[in-house]
Amino acid sequence: MEDAARSSPDMSFLQDSSFFSMGMWSIGVGAFGAAALALLLANTDMFLSKPQKAALEYLEDIDLKTLEKEPRTFKAKELWEKNGAVIMAVRRPGCFLCRAEAADLMSLKPKLDELGVPLYAVVKEKVKREVEDFQPYFKGEIFLDEKKKFYGPERRKMMLMGLVRLGVWYNSFRAWKGGFSGNFEGEGFILGGVFVIGSGKQGVLLEHREKEFGDRVNLLSVLEAVKKIKPQTPASRQS
Repeated sequence: MEDAARSSPDMSFLQDSSFFSMGMWSIGVGAFGAAALALLLANTDMFLSKPQKAALEYLEDIDLKTLEKEPRTFKAKELWEKNGAVIMAVRRPGCFLCRAEAADLMSLKPKLDELGVPLYAVVKEKVKREVEDFQPYFKGEIFLDEKKKFYGPERRKMMLMGLVRLGVWYNSFRAWKGGFSGNFEGEGFILGGVFVIGSGKQGVLLEHREKEFGDRVNLLSVLEAVKKIKPQTPASRQS
């Protein structure tokens, strides 16, 4: 009996409260470390879907609709065929971040008018009065892209990751500070972008794809691309 007692392990340490405190502290540190790592990774571009460049032929064949009572369907190439165009693919008209970017682009309107280059926007749906309420921020013509082709060729989405990205919080603060507000009507996870397309077959001169909510295009880059547009002349159209 004495030999059995001597050979049994001493489990008295389990009754020591400091042992459990140390265990809980280790679990807490591990959980904090895992959360910190997840937050760090979420703020890199490692897990962001990479955009696929849109070929001119792809964009030319997109069907767009006017937003009149009797809508007209036409091919997107009509927008830039003669003078090129700047086109904003709006993620969600009611989003205050999209409204802020639209206002940014509108600040270029006087210069674009001077250069003879039109500014357009496309939306992926028409919900209630969302397009009408968007027009104070974007005074150019707006068209409906029901098949969401301008958001492709491969559609990219940002879901809950957007809530933990520091860039999104910064973009939101910047828009809020600028006095912009919005709502939650409509689909807002499919990311949008901005295109500068040359006239005729000149091609896509700038393609900005949102990598996160509120990722605005660089306005200087837009102007630089616009200045490369060569308006079509009767001679060039015949050739």
